[in-house]
Amino acid sequence: MKMSLQSRTQGCGPALVLLHGWGVNSGVWQPIASQLERNFTVTYIDLPGFGMNANVQLGSYSLQSVADMVSKCLPAKCHLLGWSLGGLVAQQIAADHPVKIEQLLLVATSPKFVKAHQWPGIEPRILEVFAQQLQSDFNKTLDRFLAIQAMGSDSAKSDIKLIKQNIQHYPMARLEALEGGLQILGQTDLRMPININNVAVHWMLGQLDSLVPIALTEYLDNSQPRHSYHIFQHASHAPFISHPEAFIANLVVTVKGNVAC
Repeated sequence: MKMSLQSRTQGCGPALVLLHGWGVNSGVWQPIASQLERNFTVTYIDLPGFGMNANVQLGSYSLQSVADMVSKCLPAKCHLLGWSLGGLVAQQIAADHPVKIEQLLLVATSPKFVKAHQWPGIEPRILEVFAQQLQSDFNKTLDRFLAIQAMGSDSAKSDIKLIKQNIQHYPMARLEALEGGLQILGQTDLRMPININNVAVHWMLGQLDSLVPIALTEYLDNSQPRHSYHIFQHASHAPFISHPEAFIANLVVTVKGNVAC
């Protein structure tokens, strides 16, 4: 088993690192790769146990162990973008290694995914059901998870098809990574550690996202006034798939790195 992560870097401009979400891999960025690489030097990293790092094994699959391994792959002073589960990893890295991060970009993610008292999020039972279903059929579990992610989007069916089409170019995720990822989603609470000094943070949220409700912005307004956010109207959990042009435009303006090759 491998003990270090592979990554690939393409494009020119400010350094941008992409971290994917649960059940998928870096292939999920392929539909917008050409636009990204015209504006940024993009580093694609598959999380341990996923995609081209499917054979990377951790002694204990936890948010901390994943973040520690990913942090070793980051270029200096990069713009770190994390989507969904990848957003939790990005937040942990920024809390642990703020000097490595020029800017934190958080897409359809949250410091705490699970619903709690006066906190918007996923019903705990949903993640429990996914964990049970993983044992019998990963493909069906992924289909259901993607269906929830795309729920509400006008292009839901085509969004799911596009994601599945692009992640199939890479190896299937390992079961322990899938199980560990669900545990991270279900157990992590970064509402206190997210107070990161000297790191600019920008949130990119979908108006119709059922996994990360935009009620999260109330928390940002009240507790994180230095953080900025943008809401993609009519988008769900994957705005970079359903609204690619608007996503790229917001990303370029936020990073202020509109430098084309």
